[in-house]
Amino acid sequence: MRTVAVLALDGVVPFDLSTPIEVFTRTLLPDRTPAYRVLVCGATPTVDAGSFTLQAPWGLDALVDADTVIVPGCADATAPVPDAVLDALREAAARGARLASICSGAFVLAATGLLDGLRATTHWAGAAALAARHPRVEVDPDVLYVDNGRLLTSAGAAAGLDLCLHLIRRDHGSAVAADAARLSVMPLEREGGQAQFIAHELPPTPRGSALEPLLRWLEDNSARDLGLAEIAAHAGMSTRTLNRRFREQTGTTPVRWLHRTRIRRAQHLLEATDHPVDRIAARVGFGSPTAFRDRFRRVVGTNPQAYRSAFRGTAPG
Repeated sequence: MRTVAVLALDGVVPFDLSTPIEVFTRTLLPDRTPAYRVLVCGATPTVDAGSFTLQAPWGLDALVDADTVIVPGCADATAPVPDAVLDALREAAARGARLASICSGAFVLAATGLLDGLRATTHWAGAAALAARHPRVEVDPDVLYVDNGRLLTSAGAAAGLDLCLHLIRRDHGSAVAADAARLSVMPLEREGGQAQFIAHELPPTPRGSALEPLLRWLEDNSARDLGLAEIAAHAGMSTRTLNRRFREQTGTTPVRWLHRTRIRRAQHLLEATDHPVDRIAARVGFGSPTAFRDRFRRVVGTNPQAYRSAFRGTAPG
């Protein structure tokens, strides 16, 4: 069983604090035993969470023994961080713990100096302030989360849930993470993984859109070698009209939407099977392994083999 320590500081955002507690506490392994032990730790026994106060059962010394330390956001990101907290985070990192922040918690991690020279993210509204306050951190405001291996940062509160599911998938694989996602009524599709990985979920389509039947057909036939002309013919539109309506309702083109559908399926196969990359390429509808590798890198940010190594998970420990 892995130990997750959630750091509670004065001014902590309640949702940012409760998200990792809920997600990790309810995560079960295939044999239905708990996957994690969750500790709520504080610099002081009583923590001011704004609308209420809470008792932190564990102190900062518990961070040293944790496998993962989660730093939730605080209402005032510019508030000074106690030296004892910074020292405890640095000590945990030196021992090999994985440190992850939610929203403005990135300001706390940045204050330790551990993010210097690394890519990081935070809520878009605080990205400029984080970059100005910590110029040695490469701030990327356009992604859900950034994973540098042992140091991770996420954007707003919802992205914190994405990050937690990502960590579960890294630890225990897709099946366990998918169960955790279902309990949270959350899709396991908003990926933004290790440093080079970026979130590439499919663009949403308004419910009731005239494109819904076409999108279902595209998903069902994504393994075929479909071109724009055939897609337009099936939709009963000219290619120009189809492109225009697709952009209006999804923000992308039919061909790009189809490629992302194929990449999503490839990601699942890379995570859940031992199929060779060439076989996966053919199965999801790419004409050649080279074309598949090129498209995968452009969409996901890395090659299929590196993705498989990162996301197959490890044995429970």
